Amino acid sequence: MRLLIVEDEIRLAAALQRGLAAEGFTVDLAHTGPDGLHMAQEHKYDAVILDIMLPELSGYRIIEQLRAAENWVPILMLTAKDGEYDEADALDLGADDYLTKPFSFVVLLARLRALLRRGVTPRPAVLAVDDLVLDPAAHTVKRGDTTVELTPREFSLLEFLMRRAGEAVSKADILHHVWDANYDGDANVVEVYVGYLRRKIDAPFDKQSLQTVRGAGYRLTPASPSAQ
Repeated sequence: MRLLIVEDEIRLAAALQRGLAAEGFTVDLAHTGPDGLHMAQEHKYDAVILDIMLPELSGYRIIEQLRAAENWVPILMLTAKDGEYDEADALDLGADDYLTKPFSFVVLLARLRALLRRGVTPRPAVLAVDDLVLDPAAHTVKRGDTTVELTPREFSLLEFLMRRAGEAVSKADILHHVWDANYDGDANVVEVYVGYLRRKIDAPFDKQSLQTVRGAGYRLTPASPSAQ
């Protein structure tokens, strides 16, 4: 497994390199933001350990640029910034885990192995299906240049469908993920909310992206024009 450590504390970076090498990893080092970004773009790594406060280019901007280029390498933030908003910003931008200094090497190693088990899969910070764009962090939805106002439940339903775009999703799956686990009301509430969504994300734009799949549930697809 090949790792990249982007860390401007030279002694810490070297210590991490020695420790991880002893665990069987091949480890490359970068000590500035631009160098770290370049190496992450040019080489195929299994994971990146990334500081936030770096010379010339912050860890936030590195994450942002990698994810914008659809580079989904797992990223573990290792930083002295321990504020809850710092952590939230990093995770919202596309980091996969966050560990603050000082830290336990045993815990870092365990979290790193957990990331490696998950592998490299697309996990964009902003979801898009055709011209329908949902930003979970900003809690906004747009169809093209038009902002679409949704209730919290409608937003949750749309986010779930967009994360499963192209798949047929059953009512039971939707109820389990979007409604409370103890919900015991009428399952037709899903149909009602699908109708609400269609009237907001499709009908005003002459689209048919939210489809009913007979016997299977619902599927969100790239929008096609409504039948005239």
